[in-house]
Amino acid sequence: MADLIKYSPEDPCVVTRFTGIRTFMKLPFIKGDLTGADFAIIGIPCDGGTTFRSGAAFGPSAIREMSIMLRSGNPNLDVDIFQYLSGIDYGDANINPCNLQVSHEEIERTFDEVVRQNVLPIGLGGDHSITLPQLRAIARKHGPVALVQFDAHLDTYDSENGSSLTHGTMFRRAVEEGIIDSKRSIQVGIRGVFNMETIRESEALGFTVITAKELHEQGIEWTAQKILDTVGDHKTHFTFDIDFFDPAYAPGTGTIEVGGFTSYEGIKLTRSIRQLNFVSFDVVEVLPAFDPTQITAYLAGSVVQEFLSILAWKRKTGNA
Repeated sequence: MADLIKYSPEDPCVVTRFTGIRTFMKLPFIKGDLTGADFAIIGIPCDGGTTFRSGAAFGPSAIREMSIMLRSGNPNLDVDIFQYLSGIDYGDANINPCNLQVSHEEIERTFDEVVRQNVLPIGLGGDHSITLPQLRAIARKHGPVALVQFDAHLDTYDSENGSSLTHGTMFRRAVEEGIIDSKRSIQVGIRGVFNMETIRESEALGFTVITAKELHEQGIEWTAQKILDTVGDHKTHFTFDIDFFDPAYAPGTGTIEVGGFTSYEGIKLTRSIRQLNFVSFDVVEVLPAFDPTQITAYLAGSVVQEFLSILAWKRKTGNA
């Protein structure tokens, strides 16, 4: 299998980790023709949709910076990622910091370049509004997808501060545009809501909602089974807002909410839904200015590493 892998990281036993250009996990930077690649890392340095603390535009570079410490081996799933997967870093989408709509158009165009080559895209955010243009490109290829959302917030508001396009409204827009199948979609870890009616509104849109309280009290196994039952075999976009974690584990984010989850719990829940039919993934809302020890950026990279391990596990076990 290893002989068939075209793109993989530099060997850290040969090339010192902290040397060289900071691509994700020190993968090769490739643009254009992606023949031979299974996945592509795409930076999305956009925070024009934020409503509180800005700075998530610098999240992709922070995640890449700390990703040099991520390893290919994953004992959780007994798999070595790059024995089974070939991957590249595609660089960043070209963002217009003065115009969120134009930024979204550029994100959609960049993801379309990757998706139409049958390469699985992995987005590094950036505020959570960036998932909307990703979904547009993904739905163009795959049709309406299921959405698995790990998040402290619903992000299904109709508007915020008079704007219909923010990091708190994009999944309502996605339902309206018909690019996700809300009946197959689930929001997990919810605890930051303006009022209880907002949960009912999200459910009325078709989403299944699991609050943080339910996850804490019912446990990871119960939650994982609920996700698997809701989504089934539908093609799935997995979006991971770093504020799913408690701020004790991920302080570097724009809209913190207490009562979240440990790094272990988040990683375990991620691999517990590995049977899903994933076609895309993103991790969002890393804000380096509030992450002085870089633990949030490293945790975001670790979430990506666990997702890649899932893809490798699927190849290894014949579940791809």
